[in-house]
Amino acid sequence: MTADRHLVPIGREEALRLLGKVPFGRIVFTAQALPAIRPVNHIVDDDCLIIRSHLGAAISAPGQDAAGIVVAYQADHIDPDKGVGWSVVVTGMARPLSVDEDTRRYTHALHPWICQPDDYLIRIVPELITAYWLTDGVVTRP
Repeated sequence: MTADRHLVPIGREEALRLLGKVPFGRIVFTAQALPAIRPVNHIVDDDCLIIRSHLGAAISAPGQDAAGIVVAYQADHIDPDKGVGWSVVVTGMARPLSVDEDTRRYTHALHPWICQPDDYLIRIVPELITAYWLTDGVVTRP
């Protein structure tokens, strides 16, 4: 099955469009000097990713640079039977959002999976997007 598979690069705009079609992905960040990965739901707004998570405490902890922290965010859609689909990895700065009209809209759109008293809205500003179609020779778009 893998012999006929090919990786076809996806451009930035298409990658963000694909991210907007799936409800969740995985955020990669540093916790206690080690890599950590957590599944979170997201929305795409104004070419940025918005997530709602209790991870905001790590991003806004005392001593953190006001510029935010570097994170990676990965989402995909792979057909398990055909072995085709796509994968997008976004690398960029993550910052907690302050309360304003947008945050109320985001809070309504993003429902946390775990009830935590201290959940945050976090904006990830993509600086690098790496995305590929995994295809059997024919690129199909969901």
